[in-house]
Amino acid sequence: MRIENINIHWFGHASFEIIGKNKKIFIDPYVLPERFEKADILLITHAHYDHCANIEKVSNDNTIIIAPENCREKVGNHKFYPIKEGESYNFYGIKISAVPAYNINKEFHPRGFGVGYIIDIDNFRIYHAGDTDRIPEMKNFKVDLALLPIGGTYTMDEKEAAKAVEDIKPKYVIPMHYNWLKGLEKDPKEFEKLVKGSKVIIPKQESQKL
Repeated sequence: MRIENINIHWFGHASFEIIGKNKKIFIDPYVLPERFEKADILLITHAHYDHCANIEKVSNDNTIIIAPENCREKVGNHKFYPIKEGESYNFYGIKISAVPAYNINKEFHPRGFGVGYIIDIDNFRIYHAGDTDRIPEMKNFKVDLALLPIGGTYTMDEKEAAKAVEDIKPKYVIPMHYNWLKGLEKDPKEFEKLVKGSKVIIPKQESQKL
């Protein structure tokens, strides 16, 4: 799927591949297709098993891995760059900034446990929310594309995510983190009906369910 100058592949759940500047960025590679090339940059939002996963499969000696400190043990001997909210890195002309991601009224993701990412690549800004509720900080995010969880239970549901879209005001939004694991059963078309002012893109997931 191509959005403006960026190629984006949704593998399922919260797992994405973003291609720009001739570089491959993987995010939370819990779900993977049968065939893929290794990542140039790997972003992990937090240490839960369905996000911090398959690091050996998607990495080689040159892969840059950016993740919260709680993922360090799973990174092994790869190039690890720890990050927390408010921090950023710049590799290959791609700026990667960590932003808050946390639950408001749930215990699964306390603040500081994980992050979301804003990726500046080819004059295009992508926000991967990670596992989060709708949080006040979202009103300060200026992005072109938002990748938002809608599954509920551990994150926002489709109604909360639609409100988050109103806060963020991206050009485009892709729902994620639904229908892969038990308890996350949602219809993205219902989310699409609730969204105002942004174009909702519902890609077909590129991997078969586990």
